[in-house]
Amino acid sequence: MAQEDKSWERETLEKLAFSALKEQTRTRRWGIFFKLLTAIYVTYLLVMLFEWRGDGDLSAGGKHTAMVDVQGVIEAKGDASAEKITEALQSAFKDKDTQGVILRINSPGGSPVQAGIINDEVRRLRGMYPGTPLYVVVEDVCASGGYFVAVAADKIYVNKASLVGSIGVLMDGFGFTGSMEKLGVERRLLTAGENKGFMDPFSPVDAKQKAYALGMLDDIHQQFITVVKQGRGKRLKDDPELFSGLVWTGQKAVELGLADGYGSVDSVARDVIKAENIVDYTEKSNPFERIAKRVGVAAARSFTDFALRQDLRLR
Repeated sequence: MAQEDKSWERETLEKLAFSALKEQTRTRRWGIFFKLLTAIYVTYLLVMLFEWRGDGDLSAGGKHTAMVDVQGVIEAKGDASAEKITEALQSAFKDKDTQGVILRINSPGGSPVQAGIINDEVRRLRGMYPGTPLYVVVEDVCASGGYFVAVAADKIYVNKASLVGSIGVLMDGFGFTGSMEKLGVERRLLTAGENKGFMDPFSPVDAKQKAYALGMLDDIHQQFITVVKQGRGKRLKDDPELFSGLVWTGQKAVELGLADGYGSVDSVARDVIKAENIVDYTEKSNPFERIAKRVGVAAARSFTDFALRQDLRLR
């Protein structure tokens, strides 16, 4: 009987010890979790403080060159959307200390609608502020929609190795009819309206729809050509390949009249606008978006793995 009592006491003590250890482990894990949350919060506050101080620089810039970036694909939801670019340009022109505006472009193109909106706004602002010139500085590439935007400027400056042009329009896709036949897949497309399945990739190409699509592309192409001719005027050389969709180096673009000369943001601000102090008016994404981009997917996975290892649960 005494042996059984000792065994019971030992088991009870072991259970209590394990229970205490488990509670300590749980407490430690939650402590780590809340420390991480605190670190994220502090980081957010620091970034917000940095942003606040950075925004204050705009009003204390003195006489300066205003710069707005058009980086990446021009699209409604991207960093180079018409909304973001036009708002930044408006702020740049409205500043009484702005001596000139540089639109720095590094874009392969994008939406003709978004590019058209930016082009229209540049022309409007140039009319409202005739004493404030606007120049485009091309970095790596200024093609298609990017060039659609550029031609609204007073002058376009490039690097000799920049890629410029692509004055054309495209509509691309895939056709899967051959693969479907090999796999024995039947396409069942029901429409109300004979053209509702317009250019369906799982159906054979309809000659009438193809002709209609080409007509739309030609309409937009002619709009593009008109904008380029309005913007560049007599500077354009008479070359049959000019509006064919080809891309040229910066050096060739200057020869063809698609660009005016060579320059960087610094050299144009210093030598053309005569205001070396450059203030960036580009609308930045919010702090969390930038942190997410900088940290990247790898960091997110690391955090997830850590959480799984620590068996974190919200109870």
